[in-house]
Amino acid sequence: MKKVFDEVGTLDRRCYEEFALSEDILMEHAASSMAQFCEEKFEENSTILIVCGVGNNGADGIALARLLYKKFDIKLYIPFGVKSQMAELQLKRVKLLGIEEINFVCSCDVVVDCLFGSGLNKDLDETSIEILKKMNYLEAYKIACDIPSGINSLGQIKSIAFKADITITMGAYKKALLSDIVKNYVGDIVVTNLGVQREIYELSSNTFLLEKSDMKLPYRKDKTSHKGTFGHVAVIMGEKCGAGRIACDAAFKFGAGLVTAVCHKELNLPYHIMQSHFIPDNCTAIAIGMGLGNYENEEIRNILALNIPKVIDADLFYEEIILEALHKEVVLTPHPKEFCSLLKLCNIADISVNTLQNDRFKYIEMFTSKYPTVTLLLKGANTIIVKAERRYINNHGTPNLSKGGSGDVLSGLIASLLAQGYNCLDATITASLAHSFAANNFSKNSYSLAPQDIIDEVTKL
Repeated sequence: MKKVFDEVGTLDRRCYEEFALSEDILMEHAASSMAQFCEEKFEENSTILIVCGVGNNGADGIALARLLYKKFDIKLYIPFGVKSQMAELQLKRVKLLGIEEINFVCSCDVVVDCLFGSGLNKDLDETSIEILKKMNYLEAYKIACDIPSGINSLGQIKSIAFKADITITMGAYKKALLSDIVKNYVGDIVVTNLGVQREIYELSSNTFLLEKSDMKLPYRKDKTSHKGTFGHVAVIMGEKCGAGRIACDAAFKFGAGLVTAVCHKELNLPYHIMQSHFIPDNCTAIAIGMGLGNYENEEIRNILALNIPKVIDADLFYEEIILEALHKEVVLTPHPKEFCSLLKLCNIADISVNTLQNDRFKYIEMFTSKYPTVTLLLKGANTIIVKAERRYINNHGTPNLSKGGSGDVLSGLIASLLAQGYNCLDATITASLAHSFAANNFSKNSYSLAPQDIIDEVTKL
């Protein structure tokens, strides 16, 4: 996993103060990284338009123009002039080389956005909006320097943002690049070094970007094991029993030794899924909420009171009875609408889904500060997993998963790992990554993914 930071200005200043690295040196590394990318990806003499702002983000772009000059056809556009000392210095250097400025957004093979950096803290004016519209309209490969212009430090877009194919961000991952709202704007994200290795540049953080290597699959190594070694999942079946059936199959295929569907009627289930009216005595994990519908509250209360690891999903986020489980070690897996309902039930906030999506981290932290024993997985384009003060971001999701039943698979995967002895946080991280990579590995049309397809791909990880 990689560290993620709310801001990197502190890290830059540390380089100046502790390592005697000048602002000029850091900027040269930033520009060199972008130049190297361009040299490796594009043919010589390609037309590269670099659009620069007044500050140090613009200075990065002006330095890039200097480094690429003569190998490429460089078009340098500085619509508002320059203001920062570094921008003035970089502009002086390119003028001494003979690089001329243009005064419009021209057609090109590549456009590099260096208008505004991660410090954007105001609404864009009409001229900036018009420039960004023209840049987005270009049929060119689009590169954002540090962060696409129009995205602020909270990962919000007030009016418009540059829509990049790749964002080359400086020094470290920034939280603003990982909000749901900006998923369609940042493209691929590449982090560049700024004069020292990342291990030196970065300080401690409580936020992490998950990688495939963080997925710890439940491979079986004990040659003396038996089915009881790998736990027993109980899935509480509700009115919409299809959801529970999906969770049962996912739990079984992800390694649970035994899976029981707990229901008050007989269901037509696969032979390997057991059925019972009660929670089995040897149960080691419970999945509840998927397709639950109307269910006897006293029975739910008794289930939630059991000292057994649980994953809670879907319908229970609209019921006050869920409050009885929030001071225990449980996993919650709401989507945004369900989380808004949960926040209201907990007397934390009464907000719309749009308000939540505009600042997901804020409301997640409000919830987990009140319920530090809960492992929360908030679904979204970038899934966020939080326990106490530790935050993990899974940005490997895909639109393939935008189907009914996908969340039921995830609940089954988490329950399976809980049953096998994983703690709540580790189970949630591994199941979330497995869910994402399984969906990404699906080779057929993106619109055709079904829950069983996810389960089948999980078995191939």
